[in-house]
Amino acid sequence: MELTEKQRQFLDYLTERLESDGRVPTLRQAAADQGVSHTAVAQLMNQLEKKGVIERQGRYGRTIRLCRDSGEQRSSRRGRELPIIGQVTAGLPMYAQQEWAGTVLVDPAIFAGDTLFCLCIKGQSMQGAGILDGDLVVCEPRQYAENGEIVAVLIKGEEATVKRFFLYADHIELRPANEAFPIMCYPFSEVLVQGKVVGVIRGKHAEFDGKRE
Repeated sequence: MELTEKQRQFLDYLTERLESDGRVPTLRQAAADQGVSHTAVAQLMNQLEKKGVIERQGRYGRTIRLCRDSGEQRSSRRGRELPIIGQVTAGLPMYAQQEWAGTVLVDPAIFAGDTLFCLCIKGQSMQGAGILDGDLVVCEPRQYAENGEIVAVLIKGEEATVKRFFLYADHIELRPANEAFPIMCYPFSEVLVQGKVVGVIRGKHAEFDGKRE
């Protein structure tokens, strides 16, 4: 269905926010940015939803998603969405959408892998490597690691972490990049590499329940 000029302008605003922030704004944020009432934004959202341009979780849902097959494919050509994994478990990457804690738009020229995924960092244990609390790390799925690589690992099948990996004759060492945190040592059977960190997306994602440090 064709969009009115007002609907197209609002859709362009949503697309630009997605491209700049990696997520679509809430209704309250959109109202403040556009200088209109919450009701006016809600009406535009309803109109775009009826035309299949956006999707929302629940009638009053705060989560908004631009549909891949709608008129905003302009955005898709400019970037690609990577899943943010809400919980790390054996067998990553999990690409079933119910396992996602959201998505983030990235530049495909920088992150070109077909199966990349993201994890949200909680804590400061890797700050010396430029990975800060609230950042997203972009990971390439992998079940092995070279010494010194920063990887996402699953410990004892339960706890996930991002650390530098070192393999020794009788154990695996996981080193933080912050002297305030201890080096962790585990037998081979307790560590499962899930992916190599290939990039960092700075901040603004602390609301996602990702892995903890």
